[in-house]
Amino acid sequence: MKAIAVQPGAGVPEIVERPVPEPAPGEALVRICRVGVDGTDYEVIEGSHGGVPAGDDRLVLGHEAVGVVEDANGTGLEEGQYVVPTVRRPPAGVETNDYFERGEPDMAPEGEYVERGIVGAHGFMAEYITSPADCLVPIPAELAAWGFLVEPISITEKALEHAYATRSAFDWQPESALVLGNGSLGLLTVAMFTETLGYERVYCLGRRDRPDPSIDIIERLGATYIDSRETPLAEIPDAYEPMDLVYEATGYAKHAFESVDALAPNGVAALLGVPGDWSFEIDGGRLHRELVLHNKAIVGSVNSNRGHFEAAIDTLAALPEGVLEAIVTGVYGLEEVDLAFPKATASVPAGHGATAAPNDDTPIKTAVEFTDI
Repeated sequence: MKAIAVQPGAGVPEIVERPVPEPAPGEALVRICRVGVDGTDYEVIEGSHGGVPAGDDRLVLGHEAVGVVEDANGTGLEEGQYVVPTVRRPPAGVETNDYFERGEPDMAPEGEYVERGIVGAHGFMAEYITSPADCLVPIPAELAAWGFLVEPISITEKALEHAYATRSAFDWQPESALVLGNGSLGLLTVAMFTETLGYERVYCLGRRDRPDPSIDIIERLGATYIDSRETPLAEIPDAYEPMDLVYEATGYAKHAFESVDALAPNGVAALLGVPGDWSFEIDGGRLHRELVLHNKAIVGSVNSNRGHFEAAIDTLAALPEGVLEAIVTGVYGLEEVDLAFPKATASVPAGHGATAAPNDDTPIKTAVEFTDI
């Protein structure tokens, strides 16, 4: 079978031949339909994140996938059923651990998991994969074409679940939200705030010049675009309003601290971007005081579990198809794999779904199609 793999740091994905995997007991064989491409893939390609499985020199890419069950292998799944695979698995040679037993692999620390297509385990960008049945989440056939968006939406489902949990001790009724980053994850999150969560006022911070398709999507959703070159994050409370919730998807390290000032009293910031090392000065005492005296909170979030995937499928069903069509700017076959990875030889910002550079003409979101849906 064909797969798309990379030598981390080589800069360019390549099509390779791999044997069709055989499902072990408790696993199903899945024929992959579509796999999304995101910022984490580019980080793996350039060698700044992730790693190959032990004993291999290449990693099969892909962690945002949808496929169809080819061989249920006695698992209880149905052949012909569309499924979305979750990402984390126990480390090589380990059958399970406490985090997986509890259904909370997303809370496992480093060393207690591998991530398919990212670190320590081959991904889903192949004609066939095998997976434990409990890591395959059924998705209705009418949503299958968009199934590769379930994983990124699940990332936001988890982040918001944890953000809301920090406010659960009192009557918190947020009305305003600010999304930092107008990449595909940021845009999907803006759509969630406006279309499914019912926020009255939604803003998105980016650094793109008009005309730009991501700005069009933001405004189509009824949200307000803020150019960070004109209004930096720290100035947003005065220029617009303090925010009940800040969602950070840029990997720009200063945003973690600037978010504290952007919050309204009792507000919460959810951090998802993964920055590189960067030393800079902050007034730690003032930020500490701001958190304490105004009951603010910051929460970090990474990965997601099966429950978040199930919630993401419900959210996907509620999002306008026209918005999804605008975000997904290209679905390409293997013969067009270079079009699916337009930034493969360029440096990309750190962070899941990080904002692209100004005047960047590359697509918002692409996917590789292995078989028709």
